[in-house]
Amino acid sequence: MELRHLQHFVAVAEDQHFTRAAERLMVSQSGLSASIRALERELQTPLFVRTTRRVTLTPAGRALLGEAERILAQVRTAHEAVAAVQGVLRGMLALGSEQCIAGVHVAGLLAAFRRQHPDVEICLRQAGAGALAEEVAAGRLDLAFAVRTAEEDTDQLRAVPLSSEPMTVLCHPSHRLAAAGAAVTPEELGGEVFVDFHPDWGPRRTTDAAFAAAGVRRSVALEVNDVHSLLDLVDENLGIAVVPRHFRQKRRSLTALPVKGDGETVYETVALLPPAQATSPAARALMALLDSGRVADGSGDGSGDGSGSV
Repeated sequence: MELRHLQHFVAVAEDQHFTRAAERLMVSQSGLSASIRALERELQTPLFVRTTRRVTLTPAGRALLGEAERILAQVRTAHEAVAAVQGVLRGMLALGSEQCIAGVHVAGLLAAFRRQHPDVEICLRQAGAGALAEEVAAGRLDLAFAVRTAEEDTDQLRAVPLSSEPMTVLCHPSHRLAAAGAAVTPEELGGEVFVDFHPDWGPRRTTDAAFAAAGVRRSVALEVNDVHSLLDLVDENLGIAVVPRHFRQKRRSLTALPVKGDGETVYETVALLPPAQATSPAARALMALLDSGRVADGSGDGSGDGSGSV
């Protein structure tokens, strides 16, 4: 099995189209098709279902995809490790991050990294905690900044703590909760209209876990995919939100109330990385820069020191 066969296979799987994959790889379509056929012969099974419009993975193809991505990521890491030994850090840093993550100022960190390592290409993807964990475990991302989930600390994934902070209820100043001005429990919020993120985002996962632990069912009537939309909806008194405490700094006009709990309402952010032996030199350099403390946490509330070690 040749590496180029795996590279060609992954490209076709990503594009779901032979012509587009061939153009991206800068190879002929006939050469790409021959490469896939050679791989299928070696594995003695079809990897794609081909139609006139697109190609889709067979069950065998789906099984191979994750392994192929991990192999190619390890090969890239090996090349970069050799270059790093020679004193040159180059290649690509593929980074993922949730929105408004506490414990690290992502933009400032990447700017400092670029100044130190100008030969490294930076790619950034924003997504929810679950998707980011899968991307790092599969080798598609070098590391990610996200909220701790149940998927970490496996054979393919580890979590380095960054910060933790309590969750806070945000509501309009005219809301009944604002008038009471007291800390609230999930039980006291069960009948409220909620504004929240899509289920994969870290703050939503944290809030869902807190309500589940309390045995309280809630309904999210207004579901958004960005912080500012959430704050706008709460600011119009269309619902309340349970969010990490540092979100309060983004909209001072809203009333913030503590959430009573037994620890389930803690919002913990981590750096997600592959196992130490598979961590790329670029990811190590980024974490070393973060660990040095030279890049401040941008959350604005001092909830995290922005540090962690690899």
